[in-house]
Amino acid sequence: MSRQPSQHYLNLKERHGELINAVEALGAAARNSGPIDDKTIQLIQLAAAAAVRSEGSARSHAVRAMEAGATAEEVRHAIIVLTSTIGFPAVAAALSWVEEVIETL
Repeated sequence: MSRQPSQHYLNLKERHGELINAVEALGAAARNSGPIDDKTIQLIQLAAAAAVRSEGSARSHAVRAMEAGATAEEVRHAIIVLTSTIGFPAVAAALSWVEEVIETL
């Protein structure tokens, strides 16, 4: 699987390189600060993206989770388990974004 950053992200990085570099370093430090494996980290971040209804982030973390070894069913389940927490409409929206990602991989 090959993943390219969105044009929006590339534009942000071009305009605000120092900030984006700091955000990327913070993310790496957080991921490396504990024992959780990358697949689980990506599924957690996917769930968080779904919870805040961040379509771009949800799509990105779905790809990253699958790159880290998650199956399509695990990606879907990471969202489905949120139903009682974030509500069915938000889960349905996130599932639609993830299904588009899964179909292209």
